Amino acid sequence: MGTCWRGYYDRTKGEETVTNERATKKQQELLQFIGDFIREHNYAPSYREIMGALGYKSVSTVAVHVDGLIAKGYLTKSDKSARSIRLASEGATTEENTHLAWLRTEIMKRENSPEKADETEILRKALEIINES
Repeated sequence: MGTCWRGYYDRTKGEETVTNERATKKQQELLQFIGDFIREHNYAPSYREIMGALGYKSVSTVAVHVDGLIAKGYLTKSDKSARSIRLASEGATTEENTHLAWLRTEIMKRENSPEKADETEILRKALEIINES
């Protein structure tokens, strides 16, 4: 398997800069599995299918790796939709995927914070608008 590099939005700098971050070995393995599964079945694997295939001990381990790959811009996922994982390379441009990944990450970070409910709603509306276009 080759080295996986992808640009992603760097929130630490407070500006729209793109930096490169390499996927970990486990994340590369996961990307390979997801890509192969989608090509074979024409739909994404469930977290349980990923867990079984890659020998993870829990679904939450799968979620951690998937969330990391979304944040890095390798994967996209529709909110609250089963089997919605997609390889970012098979959808929009890298720049569009980078921004979508950033937006989804920001929503996830704010979801369980009642004091940030307004921000979360604004971000959700923005994601909805982008997904409709």
